[in-house]
Amino acid sequence: MKAYVFHGPGRSAWEDVPDPGVQEPTDAIVRVDDVTLCGTDLHILKGDVPEVRPGTVLGHEAVGEIVDVGGDVRTVRPGDRVLVSCITACGRCRYCREGTYGQCRGGGGWILGHLIDGTQAEYVRVPYADLSVHPLPSALDGKDAVLLADIFPTSYEVGVLNGHVRPGDTVAVVGAGPVGLAAVATARLFAPERIIAVDLAAARLEAAKHFGADAVADAREAPEQLVADLTGGLGADVVVEAVGVPETFELCTRIVRPGGHVANVGVHGKPVTLHLEDLWIKNVTITTGLVDTYSTPTLLRMAAAGRLPTGQLVTHTFPLNHMEEAYDVFARAADTGALKVVLGEEPHEEVVPYRAA
Repeated sequence: MKAYVFHGPGRSAWEDVPDPGVQEPTDAIVRVDDVTLCGTDLHILKGDVPEVRPGTVLGHEAVGEIVDVGGDVRTVRPGDRVLVSCITACGRCRYCREGTYGQCRGGGGWILGHLIDGTQAEYVRVPYADLSVHPLPSALDGKDAVLLADIFPTSYEVGVLNGHVRPGDTVAVVGAGPVGLAAVATARLFAPERIIAVDLAAARLEAAKHFGADAVADAREAPEQLVADLTGGLGADVVVEAVGVPETFELCTRIVRPGGHVANVGVHGKPVTLHLEDLWIKNVTITTGLVDTYSTPTLLRMAAAGRLPTGQLVTHTFPLNHMEEAYDVFARAADTGALKVVLGEEPHEEVVPYRAA
């Protein structure tokens, strides 16, 4: 089969690799119909995730059809259409029994496209299939559903829920890329008083308005002052960091109110300075996290009911074998306007920053 293979920092290719097969009785083999690219994949290609060995097939999000299962798989069977979660769960270790699947110690966690071959391929082997794939409602097409493999549960769990967004809150989302926009959309479910989006790109700030931001700020133009003006000088109740660079994390700690919450979602490749000389007295809570995907079944139901703007984040689609072109477009988002790139569908004739409902 063909797959997108990592060969070391700055080197990757769409090439022939062996077909996957069932290795354990809990495995499923999925024919990939739709797959998307993630900012974490770009971090891997830059060398920021040294655990990924050369020769690994990238990708941790997909929609497809079950073509084979091991003898112990009970919840899906060949022919079923499924969402492949970015997190694999053994279901037996302490963390899985607590629902924190991202920390699985039984051979799961984030392994697809990280520690084992991933989803950016024509077929993928999914370990522990009973807990790691989700049957898809017939109302959801693949392009919409694939965004529920990672960015929506990540923004919802690590940003909105870990940040304890409540009715009447002021929520600031720093970074209006795909995860930040999903955080804007899912924060709205809790009826905050206002949502403020911060980014460098005018097109992404415009998209943030479309997804529910009440105010936007260019990160180069004193967003601290806008947050202060809108909150009577207090600061935001919840600040979601959705970029993953030192400057944006430090901005988050400057705009959160005393007693507020900074929920870090971004993947950081460099050390960040924690200004405890300023923060120790402010009763600020800072959380970090890898998504657990415990919310995926709920989000699937909401998407099927039309309650989540999943497909509106998709700006580019490509055939599956155009992986290298898709990576180029996704990596140059500032120039191309890319938000989410999905492979497997027919390509768009033109590119738009978002699609109205």
